[in-house]
Amino acid sequence: MTGTSAMRHFRSFKMPPVCLALALTLTLPGCLSLGGKPPPTLLTLTAATAIPAGTVTSGDPKTAIMVMEPETDQRLAVVRVPVQVDDTNIAYVKGAAWVERPARLFRALLAETLRSKTNALVLEDSQAAANTGVRVSGRLIDMGYDVRTSSVVVRFEAIRSSTGGAVMTKRFESVVPGIQAKPEFIGPALNRAANDVAGQVAVWVVG
Repeated sequence: MTGTSAMRHFRSFKMPPVCLALALTLTLPGCLSLGGKPPPTLLTLTAATAIPAGTVTSGDPKTAIMVMEPETDQRLAVVRVPVQVDDTNIAYVKGAAWVERPARLFRALLAETLRSKTNALVLEDSQAAANTGVRVSGRLIDMGYDVRTSSVVVRFEAIRSSTGGAVMTKRFESVVPGIQAKPEFIGPALNRAANDVAGQVAVWVVG
């Protein structure tokens, strides 16, 4: 085969789609990152009291409870788990991260807790509704680990407002002491403390 005919043969050759995909897959890792490596431990919050699957709740939006996503400072505006080292220094738990921002996780937990404790229609602020009867908002102050006391701490400054114009605030807290500074111990303790706070808030909101 002459050089010209060989070149023509090469140009007319088409790689099968499967082989082309495999070739791209093998060459991509060297030049393209498809995302950072996830940490060994991913944390979430699970409601201790959840409504059964298939439960149907309906109601007038004017009597519904709307749970808003809490405000946070920058320390809790990320998926990393904060560690209070001393009064002025903050670190983060190594090898662990939340699956989502703590404020969103806590909002979902509080909404589910309210659903389990009341027959009212409970919505989250990501769900469209207007003129709801009660709004529960506030500020998630702490949801992390305190080295000084070997404890996990969850603090929430709740705001309850109604269509009538009445506004009430109350601070809730739960501390779980004696926790080792390891993700496998911090995660379950934070879930327990967050459920405790959500339960306290639900009792206060429902009255």
